[in-house]
Amino acid sequence: MKVFKFGGASVKDAEGVKNVSLVLETQGFENCLLVVSAMGKTTNALEKVVQNYFDKNDYQSEIEKVKQNHLEISNGLFQENHPVFAEISLFFDDIESFLRRNKSPNYNFVYDQVVSCGEMISSKILSEYLNDIQFKNTWLDARDYIKTDNYYREGNVNWEETENKIAELDKNLCYVTQGFIGSEDNNFTVTLGREGSDYSAAIFAYCLNAEAMTIWKDVPGVMTGDPRKFENVSLLSNISYEDAIEMAYYGASVIHPKTLQPLKQKNIPFFVKSFVEPKKPGTKVGNGGNFQKEESYILKENQNLLRISTRDFSFIAEEHLSKIFALLAKNKIKISLMQNTAISLELCLEDKYGNIDELNKELQKDFQTELLKNLSLYTVRNAKLEDLGDFYKNKNILLEQSSNKTIQVVTN
Repeated sequence: MKVFKFGGASVKDAEGVKNVSLVLETQGFENCLLVVSAMGKTTNALEKVVQNYFDKNDYQSEIEKVKQNHLEISNGLFQENHPVFAEISLFFDDIESFLRRNKSPNYNFVYDQVVSCGEMISSKILSEYLNDIQFKNTWLDARDYIKTDNYYREGNVNWEETENKIAELDKNLCYVTQGFIGSEDNNFTVTLGREGSDYSAAIFAYCLNAEAMTIWKDVPGVMTGDPRKFENVSLLSNISYEDAIEMAYYGASVIHPKTLQPLKQKNIPFFVKSFVEPKKPGTKVGNGGNFQKEESYILKENQNLLRISTRDFSFIAEEHLSKIFALLAKNKIKISLMQNTAISLELCLEDKYGNIDELNKELQKDFQTELLKNLSLYTVRNAKLEDLGDFYKNKNILLEQSSNKTIQVVTN
């Protein structure tokens, strides 16, 4: 069985949905499971709904904007009396109903119940359209199959239960389902982390023992740098799982960090291809073969640099590190880069949940700190040290680290 994942850019409008069928014509639709993201910028729009709800602002008008966008897309795909229109309206009625009844003050819980609707609606529209044009498929609610804990917005998969449920699927059929979402023991929705649809596809591929998994992007494949950020980039046509995992860890946006481990465990070939040019080979990620070791550039934005030192200039010892890491875990803040000396620790941090100021406040009870925000982390892999002059030009380097032909610098 093959697993295909289509991101939001590939289904952002009616023409995009139609193009999915053209991609399937080139690839074959037999024994296939499609994982689809929310359409276009829907996730951002639904995040605004949640924010307005907690700020006690007008969230109903924001819901209506998202609804009208989906109805407009559907007008370009279906006849006027198609039942999909009633289903779309029902999804949005459910969002409003949930927010009216909700008593929970937990932002992350509310976020998951609302924002997840983007994938539910997009997958329903795609499934109905494909059925209408004779790409026969069954729509699945991914929450019935991917089971997680209740770590809202960053759910951890219960692999045993998930495998048992996905094993019940008939591998001779075709399916359309959602990325990004699962559910906990009480069947409340739990999302798998921002941009987590790639991970959803990998979960299904792992549990189905898929013959291959492909994600369809608006770029030719995995490049030596984001073409929107760097010049003169080229395609990496064949790379190892290890290189792809490293690139994802360092922040390469084309691959979600959690995607590759499940595929590597079962040696499932992984492809990144362009939905604009589906016949081109794209990038293959796998084991064995002559892998490319091209110099590659990765940019991770919206980073924070936290400098920590002891008040009495004593060494940063194990008990200090233990306290610091415990506070990082408590505030759900991830380390992108770390460097320490005898009396100081410098951390480049990713603050997904907006807790960096609270972390800094707690640390200042025991340490001296300096916090710098809105920074960029550049990573150069397979670096050619003699050719890095242009890379360093016009950059104010706040932190630098190098190891095994990988160079990382934090700049403002």
